[in-house]
Amino acid sequence: MATHPTIGVEEEFLLADPASGEPVAVNETVAGHAAERGVELQLELTSCQVETATEVVGGTAELTDQLLRLRRVAAEAAAAGGARLLAVGLPPTVPHEFPITDTPRYREIAERFGMIAHEQGICGAHVHVAVPSREAAIRVSNRLRPWLPLLLALSANSAVYRKADTGYATWRSVLWARWPSAGPPPHFDSVDEYDAVVQMLQHAGAMLDDGMVYWDVRPSANFPTIEVRVADVPATVAETVLLAALTRAAVMTALDDERRGEPIPPLAPHALRAAYWKAARDGLEGGAVDLAESHESAPARTLLRRLVERVRPALEAVGDYDLVAAELERVAEQGNGAMRQRRAWQRRHDVDDVIAEAAAATLEGT
Repeated sequence: MATHPTIGVEEEFLLADPASGEPVAVNETVAGHAAERGVELQLELTSCQVETATEVVGGTAELTDQLLRLRRVAAEAAAAGGARLLAVGLPPTVPHEFPITDTPRYREIAERFGMIAHEQGICGAHVHVAVPSREAAIRVSNRLRPWLPLLLALSANSAVYRKADTGYATWRSVLWARWPSAGPPPHFDSVDEYDAVVQMLQHAGAMLDDGMVYWDVRPSANFPTIEVRVADVPATVAETVLLAALTRAAVMTALDDERRGEPIPPLAPHALRAAYWKAARDGLEGGAVDLAESHESAPARTLLRRLVERVRPALEAVGDYDLVAAELERVAEQGNGAMRQRRAWQRRHDVDDVIAEAAAATLEGT
């Protein structure tokens, strides 16, 4: 590519009752208040969620400004609608089931997938990076697979659910994996193979349309971009920017490896599944599986530092290395969203403390 690839980020948020912390079904009302403030919020499957989307940007400084503004305006709109905006992978306290947003498509999804849909209520972050073509997106996807568990561990932000410590750093990723088209992307030899698999899943009833390709990496159907969607929505804007910068550098590195004809090391499905489970279970606080080299366990923080060094040429090319290195060390020392949640929970085992911590982190820096 002649220039550095552009990026864009989508963040999903929970709308919670300010008093009880339970999800509240006011997404249409909140979206209306946001529109009055010049921000378009997307409605998600459940009516207690909204999604923001940045514009396409060239650098992390502009991305930071947009993410801060979007969170601030979304929080103001939520307050105007009688809710509190939370950047959490899962609501710490939940109803029996989540109300479904009243659109024909979402009603059909709920009817077909039953309790999977009604227990959705999960919030992720999706990073879009420009690539030359859909063919390039497929090749990049194949090369990103060993690094996906590390991005999951980095962003983990759903440790507390149903007023309890789940024992996982990201319980969102465990619930998300129940969808038949979710999880790590398969290895595809070509765009034709990718399209054939998507068509097969649609014919089997496992998805309604291309919009239900829920793999953690997918090519855009309409634009020359690749979407990396493995992450919990991070607790803070700074962590989202770290995730986006590291993701773009990983995509750039994969493109460079492809141009140089570097072989793709074989990656067995069971090894990738084990690494995903380990990342979901431990997040940043334990070990992770080194899928890129040894396939042995090492501290997650160590493997993330290795990933930063692996993609360092790309980070330096776009001027992001110092930012990424410093923010990774800050997160490693102070904790990500899951670690914040656990610290808050362990004080009194009171979910109100977790919600207050999440609310503060959501607007940190705004």
